Amino acid sequence: MTYTKKLDEKIKELNSTRVFKKVTPMHTLDWYIKWASSAIILLAVMCRSVDEVPRIFDLVFSFFGTIGWFAVGYLWHDRALILLNGVLVFMLGMGLLRYFFT
Repeated sequence: MTYTKKLDEKIKELNSTRVFKKVTPMHTLDWYIKWASSAIILLAVMCRSVDEVPRIFDLVFSFFGTIGWFAVGYLWHDRALILLNGVLVFMLGMGLLRYFFT
């Protein structure tokens, strides 16, 4: 008997309806948007943490990363993501408008 059984074999042996194998779809539209948006938001936070980088970079990267996560929320029909990122897009958009027009 080998100790390196695959997960599927272990689940079959348990013979239980309470065991679930999480399956995250890969290389779908929402997958690409999710990872790109996460990278953009991380870039925004990096810009925010360096005083020498102008504030506009943080605003722009945060704005586009948040738009991406809003789109993911829409694709997933996740109201919490839609609400959170919709409000953030509005607030960041207002910050961008203030930056350019004041």
